[in-house]
Amino acid sequence: MGPLIRLETTLTSDMYLSILPDHLHSFMSIVHSDGLGQFQQHNATPRVSRVATKWLQKHSSDFRHFHWPPKFPEMNIIEDIRDVLLHAVENSSPQPRTPMDFWTVLKDEWCKLTPRYLQTLVESMPHRVAALLCVRGGPTRY
Repeated sequence: MGPLIRLETTLTSDMYLSILPDHLHSFMSIVHSDGLGQFQQHNATPRVSRVATKWLQKHSSDFRHFHWPPKFPEMNIIEDIRDVLLHAVENSSPQPRTPMDFWTVLKDEWCKLTPRYLQTLVESMPHRVAALLCVRGGPTRY
């Protein structure tokens, strides 16, 4: 699990391009120095920009990048993690009143995610893909 990164503005292609070497590449080179790390993202415009795609291709020997088909259902486990974090923020007491309060609660909850929980999500991927294939890309319980 890497660090939680706060963006103060809307994600643009240029900003994403700065995140890749500053955060993703350094994290992957430390945690997956063998080059066997795997990176998955969805197809939001900044992430599939020409410059981002070129950067990911250039670093393909450092880690694997899953190419997600356009308009394909979201299967990234980060969606599950986001739901857990938002649920924790909703149930926090006191409720965050400012953006900084929200960020503090979010960081605290991020740090509480256990390696076992994350491993369970990773291990669920074959079942998620099988369920998606069974419904031919339609809605699944995931």
